[in-house]
Parts: sequence; structure tokens; C-alpha cells
Amino acid sequence: MRKKSRLVLRSIVAGATATTFLAACAGAGGSGGGGGGESINVLMVNNPQMTQLEQLTAEHFTEETGIEVNFTVLPENEVRDKISQDFANQSGQYDVATISNYETPIYSGNDWLHPLDDYLADDADYAVDDILPPIQSSLTGADGRVYAQPFYGESSFLMYRTDVFDEHGLQMPERPTWQEVADLAAEVDGAEEDMKGICLRGLPGWGEVIAPLTTVVNTFGGTWFDAEWNARLTDPEFVEATEFYVNLVREHGESGAAQAGYAECLNNMVQGNTAMWYDATAGAGSLEAEDSPVRGTIGYVPAPVVETESSGWLYTWAWGIQRASDNADNAWEFISWASSAEYEELVGETLGWENVPAGKRASTYENADYRAAAGAFYQVTHDAIAEARPDDPGVQERPAPGVQFVGIPEFTDLGTRVSQEISEAIAGRQSVQDALDASQALAEEVAEEYRNR
Repeated sequence: MRKKSRLVLRSIVAGATATTFLAACAGAGGSGGGGGGESINVLMVNNPQMTQLEQLTAEHFTEETGIEVNFTVLPENEVRDKISQDFANQSGQYDVATISNYETPIYSGNDWLHPLDDYLADDADYAVDDILPPIQSSLTGADGRVYAQPFYGESSFLMYRTDVFDEHGLQMPERPTWQEVADLAAEVDGAEEDMKGICLRGLPGWGEVIAPLTTVVNTFGGTWFDAEWNARLTDPEFVEATEFYVNLVREHGESGAAQAGYAECLNNMVQGNTAMWYDATAGAGSLEAEDSPVRGTIGYVPAPVVETESSGWLYTWAWGIQRASDNADNAWEFISWASSAEYEELVGETLGWENVPAGKRASTYENADYRAAAGAFYQVTHDAIAEARPDDPGVQERPAPGVQFVGIPEFTDLGTRVSQEISEAIAGRQSVQDALDASQALAEEVAEEYRNR
């Protein structure tokens, strides 16, 4: 498996264009190459909590430690591509990168990550025992060693405008079904000027449209692969779930949905252009920020279901150290600070407690300041993370873990290619059935490899 994984991921990386690779190498500041003395190069996603970290680092980390941090900050699809290139080639261009609980087991199995167990054992102030067990477990390799530490953890839930619902006499169930959500989207669509019923990701990318869509597939009773590694993308349950998702976003979703991802839906919600949004629990911090126009008007309920008791995903943006880095000690100093309770206190005191990168530490949910600021969403978030079932997210046995992804190396390429088919259906350029017929063929190629092992 390990040798096969390496070959698969290297073939994926080799498929990227030379231009993209050169852009990745040119993106980092500082000395590069891991030989920069008291500096490290960090490649990370451009989510709001990350950009806040970038703003706080020089004054609160570099001044204290003397370690300069050179950030390269990119959108999700781009950053995934560049991280996979740099870490697969072990070029050492970036010492630290934001990786997730999808990449961590795969990267660690290919010796691309520096194990963190010794650092965790020696760094008592970091308080590793405070990390939520589901998150820590997801960042552990097959060898039992820890290879990344979380910046924040998340599940998924439904966000909605309580003021708009109240004004129009609508009631959100405490634990809604997807059909109830669709009915509400139809009622609230156009209820306010320029307001759509719901925002759902449609942007191509295995970490974009495929993430929420797969949670819908799971709870409708579908699966990408069954326990015997048969592809199931044209099964009735998978088709029904995908048609439901595509029709919902086409009929009552945001304009330009085929090019809307997490960032676009967040902006739509903040700007009052949508009444509901199903997505990552991490989005709540931005919605409840002091400068948010919709602060105090949002309600939060668990991810909608059909056949399962819960359907929220489990995800963490975490910090991994490249195995080839010559600055591992400095890299750990940065990770230890960026993922610490101390950093959460800093964010809470300087940017507001609702902006804390939560979802990773038990102490966060016991903090009175955080509970007061995040009262609208902290309990729903905590429960969603606890209820996530990465090893059993649907109604049938699966051959690999993952709620919103399939935990195999090939899913990066497979999920991305399938996402392009789905986005074409959302854009109205092909039917859902045609999209899934093409996707089934792609998935069957992967399935056949696993059946023959």
C-alpha cells in the first residue's frame, strides 16, 4: 500500500504544469530552501483565521523568538496543489504547510512529514492532552505517531438568518432534514431584496463542491465505494442525492453557483445575499465578528440529514513540517505558538473571542470569554465535531475512512475530476446523470486498482 501510495501521489504531482510548479517555488519569501537560519517559510490557505494569524505573527511571535516567518497565502485549490508538489518532491522550499486530516495519514505514510511526538513530549506548555480526541486521532499516522497539529477543527452545519425567518413566519427545525431545508429555501428565496434561499458550494475542487455534496450523498444512503471496492456513483441513492443538491442550488442558490466556493458563500452570507448556508462550522466566527453586518442575526443547527442520525464532516486545517526541512526546531516553535491556548487568548483579546480558531482544544469550550462571545454557535460546533463519524458516515460499510472525502491518495485527482463534472451540471451544461456516468467511469478505474491489490 505504501509503495503504491507514493507512486500514485507522485504521478498526480507530475501531472501539474511546470509553470505552476515554478510559481510555487517563487511564492515563498525569505531565504527559501530551508537554509534561512532564524526564519521559516510557511505555505497556508487564505481562510480568515489564517490571514489573522499572518497579521499577528511579527509582533507577537517573531519579536519574542527572533524567528521570522515568511508566509505564502493562497486560495484552497491552489494551496493544495502547491503543497502536494513541494512535499512530494521534498524540495524543502516550505518548512511548514497547512494540511488536513485527509493529507496527514497519506503524507506520513510516504515519509513526507516530520513526526512531532518528541516535540509534543518535550513541550509541556503546549498541553497536547487538551487537543480534542477526534481531531488528534485524525492527525495520527498508521504507525501511531503524530504528524501534524491543528490550527482549528471543524465540522459542518446549517447557518440561517433568524431575523428573516421570524419576519416571514418561518421555523427552522432543531435538527432539520434536507427536504425541510429545500422547502424553506423555496419559501425564503426572494423574501428580501436580492436574497437567495441558500448558498451551497459549486466550485470545482475535491475540497470545494465535493465536500458538502459527499455529506449529502452519505445521508441519502449513497457511497463512493462499497466495502468490496465497487464504484457506486450511479447507484440510485448517489444519483438522488446529487440531483437534489444540484437542483437545490440551481433553483434557490446563489448566482454563479458553479464558481462559488467557501469564500464566495461566506461573502454572500455576510453581505445578506443568502438566507441559509450549509458549510463549515469555522464560518461562524466571521459571521459573528464585530464588523460583520449580520452579527447576531444568524442561527446555527446541525447538518441536515435523511437516513443517518448526523451528517456533519470532520476536518482540521493543521500544521505539518516537511520532512526535508532544515528548520524543524524553528518550525515547531511556530506551530507550538500558532496552535496554543496562548494564541487563542491573543486572538480573543485583540480581535474578539468569536474569531478564535476553535474546534481543537477542550479548554476553549470551557473558557467563559469564548462561551460568551460564541454563544450562538459554540455548542453546536462542539457537538458536531463530537458526532462526526469518519469511519462510519453512511448507512453501509466503506473501504476507507472519511466523511466528506474518501481517505485514499487517489481521491485528490478523482474528487477533482468528478467535481468538474458536477460543476458542469450546476452550470446547466450537462445533466446530472451524464455527470455521474462520466464520474462512475473515473471511480471504477480507481476501484479496479484496489480490487486487484
